[in-house]
Amino acid sequence: MTWTAPDVDRDDFSLQLPERDALQAFVTWQRQTLLWKLAGLTGEQLVTRPIPSTSLTLLGIARHMAEVERHWWRHRVAGEDVPSLYVDDDEWTKVDPGHAAEDYRQLLDEWAAVDAVSARYPLDHTFDRRGESWSVRTLYLHLIEEWARHNGHADLLREAIDGATGE
Repeated sequence: MTWTAPDVDRDDFSLQLPERDALQAFVTWQRQTLLWKLAGLTGEQLVTRPIPSTSLTLLGIARHMAEVERHWWRHRVAGEDVPSLYVDDDEWTKVDPGHAAEDYRQLLDEWAAVDAVSARYPLDHTFDRRGESWSVRTLYLHLIEEWARHNGHADLLREAIDGATGE
């Protein structure tokens, strides 16, 4: 049987939340937006390169974002000694439709792990980013930007695959 990415709902949230809750809500909404773009597609469709000028795939974006969140929260903020999920940009180039379900699950599992890390640190906590001091607050803003950029890519890819569009 062919695996298909499950349907998802995106959570609405109030814009009147305390700062920390608002930042987390925006990240969560962006995460759910990517899952929404993957919903209903098979592993084969998720690894399709529908736009000739790029090697981007929807599964590659999902794998990349799992790596991004792991890197920032677990490596940079928490200093955990966990291995990278991919090396040498393998998240983009070594996509396999037969592993789509595991890659999808890995993304969800990584979110749970990084959310546990983020909950331990106040917004003013700082960490090193290549000799620069970044706060957790700045990281949230960076991740919202990163998610939004890749969700824009996902919009284009999804439309090219099956014509589905959305916000």
